[in-house]
Amino acid sequence: MEPSVPNTSEVQSSFVATLVDEWIRLGLREVVICPGSRSTPLALGFSRRSEVRRHVRLDERGAAFFALGRALESGWPVAVVVTSGTAAAELHAAVAEADQAEVPLLILTADRPPELHGVGAPQTMPQVALYGPAVRRHENPGVARAEASSSWRPLAARVWRAARGGGPGAPGPVHVNLAFVEPLVVESAASVPGRAGDAPWTETAAATRATSDDARVAGRVLAVVGRGVEAEWIVDARARGWAVIGDATAQGTTPYFDALLRGDDVVNTLRPDVVVRLGGAPASKWLGVRLREWDVPVIGWAGAGTVSDPDGLLAALHPGWPDLTTERANGDYATQWSRLTLRVDEWVRANDGGALVEPIVARAVVDAASRHRAPLVLGSSMPVRDVEWWASPRRSPTYSNRGVNGIDGVVSTFCGVASAGAGLGLVGDLTALHDVGSLVDGLSGSATGVLVVADNGGGGIFSFLSQAERLDATRFEELFGTPRPVDLVAVAAAFGHGATRVRSRTELDAALDGALAGPGLHVVVADVPSREENVRVHDRWVDAALGAARDA
Repeated sequence: MEPSVPNTSEVQSSFVATLVDEWIRLGLREVVICPGSRSTPLALGFSRRSEVRRHVRLDERGAAFFALGRALESGWPVAVVVTSGTAAAELHAAVAEADQAEVPLLILTADRPPELHGVGAPQTMPQVALYGPAVRRHENPGVARAEASSSWRPLAARVWRAARGGGPGAPGPVHVNLAFVEPLVVESAASVPGRAGDAPWTETAAATRATSDDARVAGRVLAVVGRGVEAEWIVDARARGWAVIGDATAQGTTPYFDALLRGDDVVNTLRPDVVVRLGGAPASKWLGVRLREWDVPVIGWAGAGTVSDPDGLLAALHPGWPDLTTERANGDYATQWSRLTLRVDEWVRANDGGALVEPIVARAVVDAASRHRAPLVLGSSMPVRDVEWWASPRRSPTYSNRGVNGIDGVVSTFCGVASAGAGLGLVGDLTALHDVGSLVDGLSGSATGVLVVADNGGGGIFSFLSQAERLDATRFEELFGTPRPVDLVAVAAAFGHGATRVRSRTELDAALDGALAGPGLHVVVADVPSREENVRVHDRWVDAALGAARDA
């Protein structure tokens, strides 16, 4: 008896099995799945493969940021599966962050078939090219057809390669919009064969460290590094006599540079002969001011991804990485930076105790991350600045959603990073409240995560901006301070997590070490002074840092 022709539901099940199989062979190891009906073929397709770790998250927006956290920690694409309609729209914020932060994601949205569009079918909206130019590649293959099965593996390979940064583009999110017909549950899930020898359809080569010999880097070299620059490269650059400063995500860079760059007399002694830029930009506005004033050649290399150049100062942009094998740098320049920062560090350490202020919270969290070798996730407002400006050099991987610099989804991103095993997070109270729903799902498995919330009763960063000076207090508080009288300890406990309130450096250190000793999610709320006092604290610390530097 001749086998019957497979029906459309069976074909789409085989289609999904083939995509999943090809992605696994290319290296996919994690998927974040949100509950939904139309996405059933995708959910079942991934559930049949033991090679893939599955995370099931209720909220699509939080799920996408969780996936972003997993991709940040692992360096590999993570798949996100959602159903049709507004579920797909919920992913847009994380897609935008992944785009500009160059984080690889496979966004897999289920859709109704074409005949259900434009006729009032429920949970149906236009999803083709939903994320516009924020994705590296968009595919809308339509309802799967058996006669097109030879195209399924190439489709999977194309989007994987685009997410990984294959070809001319940088890594980032890709979008595959997959239309499915009912019935959605099919037990048969055989994939179509791959190439001879079971090889992946497309090989994705790892990035190589090319060098550029035509760029002269000599004399007093200042390297400004950010997102994407590896700790090993920073070690090598400093060993060659370069001074290296960086954003909060950079490991092992010279600390306290923002405070030093605020002093005109100190800045004159730190003028470089050439500036090298790699990766993202630090948060310090004073760095941009001094780079413009110094008016020295600024040379970029694209080996770490897109080079941030918001002021348009790059005189040249080269592929790969600068050649560190030369001995042309003036090592006295790096020594000068070290001498100044050592004096600042002596003052900071002498005042790093007692009642909590926000710079001390940042230092305590960074120190704990180093002690426990735990990855660190930072909120995009004051935490990322306090770590960049006042913390010790990072010794563990550090992440922050600085692609778009939003506070959206930061707690979810932290949960994603920490779900690798352990992690620390530092956010403000409004950032925690903005993503409080992510506490519903918390961490995956038996991971350990400690989320520190610096609770200053509102949006602390606005107190450093012109709005605080130009508006009356009532209007400022309503529109920018936006305090919310919510007890975050009670909120965390209500979700079933550990929760602690601390008021001193000693209490904070003890809470961090205790929470990191066991599994589960623990929220530590640090009571810090008012936002107005925080501004005064920062001013005092800057004055003291500059005084210490002048003494050097």
